[in-house]
Amino acid sequence: LAFWEAAFDGPNGEPVRVADFRGKPLLVNFWATWCPPCVEELPLLNQFQRSHGPKGWGLLALAVDQPSAVRGFLQKLPIEFPVGMAGLDGTQLSRSLGNGNGGLPFTVVFGRDGRILDRKIGKVSEADLADWAKRV
Repeated sequence: LAFWEAAFDGPNGEPVRVADFRGKPLLVNFWATWCPPCVEELPLLNQFQRSHGPKGWGLLALAVDQPSAVRGFLQKLPIEFPVGMAGLDGTQLSRSLGNGNGGLPFTVVFGRDGRILDRKIGKVSEADLADWAKRV
């Protein structure tokens, strides 16, 4: 998958490489600051990172947004896992991963082997996260 070769700038220009997550279960969340359900689910994803990051999970937020908007947002609500600036290209990337209409939020769950285990268009719930955690 070309996805595993992708690299993004982080909020402060630091490199965020998808390849760095190889070999671990990975939850990728496409979001934007202007998307209310995206913003609503971020505290839940932070909580998942706190409880499952130490168990080997990777989380990656890909912002389909302007970097300046994301930086301002992160000062108010920090995200405790890497954020990549996917920009408008993020919509195309999410489509390549199964998001037919390019809607947000969109979450993709990868297994340790790099294959897609599940996808969800719309806000994730605690039940979704618990189910994904059990499947890996």
